[in-house]
Order: sequence, then C-alpha cells, then structure tokens
Amino acid sequence: MYSRAIVRSFLARPSAYNKLAANSSTAAVFQAEPKAPVQGVMQVREDKIVGRDIVGYGLNGEPQYFDSITFPFPSVRFMKNTPEIVALRVKEKGDWKKLSIEEKKKLYRASFCQTLVEVDAPTGEWKAIFGWVMVWISIAVFSFVGVRKFLTSTADDPTLSLEYRQAQLKRMIDLRVDPIDGLSSNWDYEKNTWKS
Repeated sequence: MYSRAIVRSFLARPSAYNKLAANSSTAAVFQAEPKAPVQGVMQVREDKIVGRDIVGYGLNGEPQYFDSITFPFPSVRFMKNTPEIVALRVKEKGDWKKLSIEEKKKLYRASFCQTLVEVDAPTGEWKAIFGWVMVWISIAVFSFVGVRKFLTSTADDPTLSLEYRQAQLKRMIDLRVDPIDGLSSNWDYEKNTWKS
C-alpha cells in the first residue's frame, strides 16, 4: 500500500499523469476492456466499476458503492450502463414530466440499489443473534450441570451429612451466634428448645 505522498509525487510528473489518465477508472468506464494498471500506483478495483459512472467524491474519495443512511451518496452508480439506461439518461436531460413513473424508477434503480427506507428497514438479523446467544447460554448451562453432576462428588463430603449439620447448628446455638435478630434469638436457653 503506497502512501498518499508517494502517489502525489508520482502524479506530479506530467508523463506519469498522462499514463494514469489513460488507464484511470473514469477512462475505464467508457472503454470496452480496461487497460492494464500502471505499475507502482495504488490500484482501485477497476474490474468492479468498469461500465459504471463515477458521479461524485464518495465517502473517502475512492470509487466504491455501498448503501448507508449516514452517507447516502455513493461515488459510483449501482448498475453498469446498458443501452436502455443510456437512452433513459439522455431522455432525463429533457423535461422530467415526459418520463413515466416506471422510467423514473429504472433511473433510480440504476443509480441506487435500495431506497433509504429499504436500507433502514429491519432485516431480522436480531433473530440470528438471539439464536446464537441462546445456543451459547444452553452450552454454558449444560456444561455447568454436567460438571456438577458427573465431576463433583458430594457423597464423600462429611459436612453435608445430617448428623454434621445438626452438630454445627448446636455449636452455633452454644456460641450464641447472632443473639439479637439471628439464629440464637430464636432459641430459648432456659427451656433448651426453640421459641414458638
């Protein structure tokens, strides 16, 4: 990839500029087959724009087409020039009242792939995103359940037995854990039973 300074210095030479003008993408629009690119110059994808009109600067100065709400004016027309479209372009230079609705639509579709309403319309892409999120959540849940069920052994853990838990509860009562509003506050130490 060449820097802009190198390209500008290359274009500053008149002989190089004339060679480039003969091989440029704007010249390629009007010729049957594109000429080989000048060596050493940034090559734009001319094969995609042959036969199309370059109608503006575009988003970043390169001849490319894409539909966008934020930048609705691409630098290249959408469709290649056909004899029918060329005839309509000649006719459009006159009075627009003489053009039918179908001809106006053909001219618009030759320049743009979609209308701004079509570009902004919902695509349903959220369904695929939601589906993949659900797939990964289910994989995570099944992995968690599988690890808990098959890889974690709770049968050998003595702290989960009923006797151990009852002994732990008695020890907490003997130590008077949370005497104001916790466990020990519900124990009657005189009768040695739970308060009712």
